Amino acid sequence: MSRQTIAAPAGAPPAGHYSPAVRAGDFVFVSGQGPLDPRTGEVVPGTVAEQTALTLRNLAAVAGAAGGSLADVVKINAYLADIGDFAEFNTAYAAATPAPPPARTTVATGLAGILVEIDAVLYLPGEGP
Repeated sequence: MSRQTIAAPAGAPPAGHYSPAVRAGDFVFVSGQGPLDPRTGEVVPGTVAEQTALTLRNLAAVAGAAGGSLADVVKINAYLADIGDFAEFNTAYAAATPAPPPARTTVATGLAGILVEIDAVLYLPGEGP
């Protein structure tokens, strides 16, 4: 099986030593995306709903660079700085993701300086290198 690193010029730049996404066969594994301005890489402050919307736009940019879209996402892992923000996050998430929704896990964790981070797995059969 081949492995391909995917860069996303329209997405936020990586904040560390990692690839925005890696394609392995028919699957694309997208690294955690956050509420970063794609031009500057800086955190964009806002509510959890605003940060969720921006995070999902960044995720969509990486999915697009891989030849897919949010409709191709089969699994989401979402991380919240405060589980008390779950309802607001869930509403913003539902508004930005196509039906039927992918499988999802949402957990509270110690995020540094952001309210939400999301990673994903896409299934893109037969479109690999």
